[in-house]
Amino acid sequence: MIGRLHGILAEKQPPQIVIDVQGVGYEVEVSMQTFYTLPAAGEAVRLYTQLIVREDAHLLFGFADAGERATFRQLIKVSGIGAKTALGILSALSSDELAQAVAQEDVKRLSSVPGIGKKTAERMILELRGKLAGSSAADTALFAAAAQDSRQDVVQTLMALGYSEKEAQAACKSLPDDVEVGEGVRQALKLMVK
Repeated sequence: MIGRLHGILAEKQPPQIVIDVQGVGYEVEVSMQTFYTLPAAGEAVRLYTQLIVREDAHLLFGFADAGERATFRQLIKVSGIGAKTALGILSALSSDELAQAVAQEDVKRLSSVPGIGKKTAERMILELRGKLAGSSAADTALFAAAAQDSRQDVVQTLMALGYSEKEAQAACKSLPDDVEVGEGVRQALKLMVK
């Protein structure tokens, strides 16, 4: 397995580059995200790599950072997504953008990537949920936003029932984070009656 290359960037022809490592030229395919971070030809370069062995070829893919390589490795595990398609996805979306799209179940954004249809986008969401770097942070942010929205709905409902905003806010402070609106209103009313 070739995990990383450090050498001189000999050629740049997107999406393929050649890295000269002590006289051996390695042909490496890179995403456009990585391509734009590369130095000029003739300068030193270091890339994380993934070797894909097929029956008819040995293909080397390069990445600017370990996070992008980890995302690539997760993508090629998804049914129906090969190495070239995964590289195309990483050319269209950064690792963080992909993690965010998966966390938000944004089928439209994922299917806007060339070569990805609606069904493949849905499969990606299903198979990648919680597996991408940064997705746990995105999930946490979405969960916090949803909890805040449900608490605000409980406050609004209590105010519609005639309670002041101050009373409603105070009752909602003791509610669990994952409470649904209906259950939250019931629990808040019980607290306010005591």
